[in-house]
Amino acid sequence: TFCYDMVHYGHSNQLRQAKAMGDYLIVGVHTDEEISKHKGPPVFTQAERYKMVRAIKWVDEIVEGAPYVTTLETLDKYCCDFCVHGDDITLTVDGKDTYEEVKKSGRYRECKRTQGVSTTDLVGRMLLMTKAHHSNMGSSDYQQYTDNFGRGPKGHSPWTGVSQFLQTSQKIIQFASGKEPQPGDTIIYVAGAFDLFHIGHVDFLDAVSQLSEKPYVIVGLHFDQEVNRYKGKNYPIMNIHERTLSVLACRYVSEVVIGAPYAITKDLLEHFKVDLVCHGKTEVFPDKDGSDPYAVPRKMGILQTMDSGNSLTTDGIVQRIIKNRLLFEARNQNKEIKEMAVIQAMNRREEEKENTSSKTNKTRYMQLTLFLKCVHILDLHTVTLELELACVVLGVSAFVNHFRTLHLKYLFIISF
Repeated sequence: TFCYDMVHYGHSNQLRQAKAMGDYLIVGVHTDEEISKHKGPPVFTQAERYKMVRAIKWVDEIVEGAPYVTTLETLDKYCCDFCVHGDDITLTVDGKDTYEEVKKSGRYRECKRTQGVSTTDLVGRMLLMTKAHHSNMGSSDYQQYTDNFGRGPKGHSPWTGVSQFLQTSQKIIQFASGKEPQPGDTIIYVAGAFDLFHIGHVDFLDAVSQLSEKPYVIVGLHFDQEVNRYKGKNYPIMNIHERTLSVLACRYVSEVVIGAPYAITKDLLEHFKVDLVCHGKTEVFPDKDGSDPYAVPRKMGILQTMDSGNSLTTDGIVQRIIKNRLLFEARNQNKEIKEMAVIQAMNRREEEKENTSSKTNKTRYMQLTLFLKCVHILDLHTVTLELELACVVLGVSAFVNHFRTLHLKYLFIISF
């Protein structure tokens, strides 16, 4: 179960890993009320979040309004063998681990967190109106802002932090379908930025996929510099590598062209054997020379304008964030304060465990020394294998070499 607020490729990667652990993936999504109670106000409504999660291709089923605390009763209700979560921690409003019960019962699995992306980071990029996030994440302005955004007064949590995303060919392979178009498929081409891949994009791609019984949807993604040319400001919020994974995770997408040309050319259409080109109701910006980027497919009669019925845009999401800036900053700070408290408690337990272990070894050393002084010596030869094994079991293996030099054989009972 997750909040799935501002669904990004990090969420998708967790679901990909979870699906690989079993055969059927059921995803629980919390209500707005539950998220507000335990974390703070969500950016997206529960209806939007339900639809976004359904669109991720590794998801078989979702549970709407899943409880914030996952219990054995919940797992049994949906016939789940175990639950999966990332290697971060999720806490209730009073700081308790939401997976404590299933962890104790052995019905909990963990997947690795995707480095380089978090909701905190994305919100920070939107509030910091510069291009630093996709051109130079090491810049002083960007680093200073992300270091401060959401940070609580007692340090920085590794689960709410910001790190740079590094794309690899393996990651693309993991996300890609790997399927070639088959005879009878209708090859549909769409192009754009698909920045902050959101429910507006999902509704558009869903509508496009319904144009044919056997759709093969190819999404052309424009390079960052091209997106910034026609959208301006600090766009794109996500760089080309991040947008690639976000789009590939969508169940309605068959293939992605990374760095597609802004103007749709005849060569491109022939190369991919495109049957239909689609565009939404959003504004079409002219090319660098002022020409229509859709002139070729329009002339060929294969251009279709789609109305997905959803008017949400990336600009609209940014406005939501800016409007509620203080609330989101407070949400992230509170989240990090709770996480830091847990980390400190875990560190204290580890220190106590080490201290206890050290005292135990010292006690065993003294007990063994005393025992060997008192034990009856049968004959002067070599240390028995039983004694050596006992020393190792007791955590005092250093005794083994020592007693080998004594050429003694002892009666030994492994109990104190």
